[in-house]
Amino acid sequence: MGLLDILGGGRSTSSGRLSPIAMAVLGLLAYRKLNTAGRPEKAGQTAAAEPDFADRLRDFFQPSATGGPTAKGVIGALLTGGLMDLVRQFQGAGKADTVDSWVSRGPNQQVSPNDLSKVLTAEQLAFLSERTGLSREELLAGLSERLPQVVDALTPEGRVPTAQEVERTA
Repeated sequence: MGLLDILGGGRSTSSGRLSPIAMAVLGLLAYRKLNTAGRPEKAGQTAAAEPDFADRLRDFFQPSATGGPTAKGVIGALLTGGLMDLVRQFQGAGKADTVDSWVSRGPNQQVSPNDLSKVLTAEQLAFLSERTGLSREELLAGLSERLPQVVDALTPEGRVPTAQEVERTA
């Protein structure tokens, strides 16, 4: 199973593009990197017209022209770091049992949209809503359905994988 199958849940749009929920899951995992990309470094500066979410993902995953990391390597590192951030965020919000059930082998606990709204920050939700076009309610409903499955699929060994392990899945 490839990374796009994991994110999309085996569902794809007729255009072959990621669904808004799949983009939201990927965006959530990549939030810290994507949220800081393209921001002005000093207060008061204005950024040029910001590329859309899909363009930022595509640019982020491009290998370096100087022979830097491959797109798969970047994806692996990004998802591993993002997955660890997400696990910590759930643990910090008192939902360690829930996220631990997704990572470990065995049945996954469900997460309600209401509980998810207590785990994710308002800034994260606004970022994802803006980039996917989904309302806050649609976003929370979709993430509550897909996030347990995605985290479970990305952690088949019962632990957060290394970047190299994710790279083999990508």
